Amino acid sequence: MAILKFALAQFDFPVGAVARNGERVRELMAQARGQCGAQLIAFPELTLSGYPPEDLLLRPSFLAACERELALVAAAAQGIAAYVGHPHTVGEVYNAASLLAAGGIALTTHKQALPNYTVFDEKRYFRPGHASAVSDFAGVRIGWLVCEDIWEPEPAAHAAAQGAELLIVINASPFDLGKAVQRDELLARRARENKVAIAYLNLIGGQDDLLFDGGSLLVEADGRIAARAPAFVDALLIADFDSGTRRFRAQDWPVEADTSREARVYAGLVRGIRDYVEKNNFPGVLLGLSGGIDSALTLAIAVDALGADKVTAVMLPTRYTADLSLREARVQAETLGVEYHVLPIEPPFQSFLDTLAPAFVGRAADVTEENLQSRCRGVILMAMSNKFGKMLLSTGNKSEMAVGYATIYGDMCGGYAPLKDCYKQLVYALACWRNSQGEAIPQAVIERPPSAELRANQTDQDSLPPYDMLDAILERFIESEQSQAEIIAAGFDETIVRRVARLVLASEHKRRQSAPGPKISTRAFGRDRRYPITSGWR
Repeated sequence: MAILKFALAQFDFPVGAVARNGERVRELMAQARGQCGAQLIAFPELTLSGYPPEDLLLRPSFLAACERELALVAAAAQGIAAYVGHPHTVGEVYNAASLLAAGGIALTTHKQALPNYTVFDEKRYFRPGHASAVSDFAGVRIGWLVCEDIWEPEPAAHAAAQGAELLIVINASPFDLGKAVQRDELLARRARENKVAIAYLNLIGGQDDLLFDGGSLLVEADGRIAARAPAFVDALLIADFDSGTRRFRAQDWPVEADTSREARVYAGLVRGIRDYVEKNNFPGVLLGLSGGIDSALTLAIAVDALGADKVTAVMLPTRYTADLSLREARVQAETLGVEYHVLPIEPPFQSFLDTLAPAFVGRAADVTEENLQSRCRGVILMAMSNKFGKMLLSTGNKSEMAVGYATIYGDMCGGYAPLKDCYKQLVYALACWRNSQGEAIPQAVIERPPSAELRANQTDQDSLPPYDMLDAILERFIESEQSQAEIIAAGFDETIVRRVARLVLASEHKRRQSAPGPKISTRAFGRDRRYPITSGWR
């Protein structure tokens, strides 16, 4: 019987930052050894390259850099062992992890189950491994697995058949609203099936349109959750494993104060903005603040992510902008302490109308003139982005993006879209949750009927079904992939269902040109849901 003291490094390791990631690994190794007395520290999947490295894996120079950094980390593995993820080239390229100890590489294992669904595309880059690595370490028989290997039954069973008492599984598992429950159930099942304890470590951080939430777990051999790390919190997690009892003892793990859906999504959106801005070296962000709920929530998230000093809000009124919008936008900007500008777009809008008048003679005003206002705003916001270097945030939500209720080169302008995967009903829920932590969004903005304010007395419901109905149809059509007939059979109005479905299918070209935004659902637009632009399917 032995007691193993180990650490799980629930931290961000950015894509492509090979040298910096290696340095971070060495720092955490020293901390775990010196301050915590750990014998072993595990790091997330593809630690050195970051996840997902995508076509960087096709560059021999990138792969060589990862190999060089692995050697440097191995040389530093003195007095503590480290389980580190990295791409491994031996003729073919593998998604690998190595146990580094005594200044060298003790073993290397190759990920066996390569996911190739939703956001994953690993078969494009890697070849699968063919066996689970098991070894004795500090008196404990350990199976060394990588991410998807625990989602399939065979790798864990193969490790257990070799006598593994403990499985250490390193992961880069993206966040979505249903993932935590799935992980709990899956890990408990694997533990019970094989009578092995599981230490599950997950990556944390934002990477383009993906969020990694951490949420690392210790699971006893009977399936009981012994400890859970909070979502979206960086932490060096220390624990003991007793091989005699096959039990864990977590040491002072941080506790998640609020595990509600809104709290987790809000934390993810904050992390998404912060990591996207900082990793891409922007000095801050700006956004159009309209007096509506979407831009108000986006402003609050941006301030929480970056600090008020790095956020600029711009009100761009025209003849149709309500006094309420002007008043509440200013109230929010002053409450949050951000730089604030009011730049009326009436002069450029009128100039465009005058310029186009000869070409439009005899034609009544329609959506063209509405979109023209949005595009005036887009030009001004992009000009400010160019002049000051701040990245423009797009403020549209998933309900609007789904049905194309957005203007290309207008309100769709921007480098990042924080609410892109949030349906309108979730936007309201997030706004109310944020205000429960301290008011950041004027109550009048939450309570007012939503409007694009592109014509007199306009509301969104002039063009769209009520958002509660729209979102319910969209969730069935997008997340659940239900047919129109199935949605109608569930009790929804046939005319509305067919119109919504037609709008979704006809708006793919807009979504393909939209800014990336953090995935929080099971079917986000982008790499998670890939539909053809040109299609006869209706």
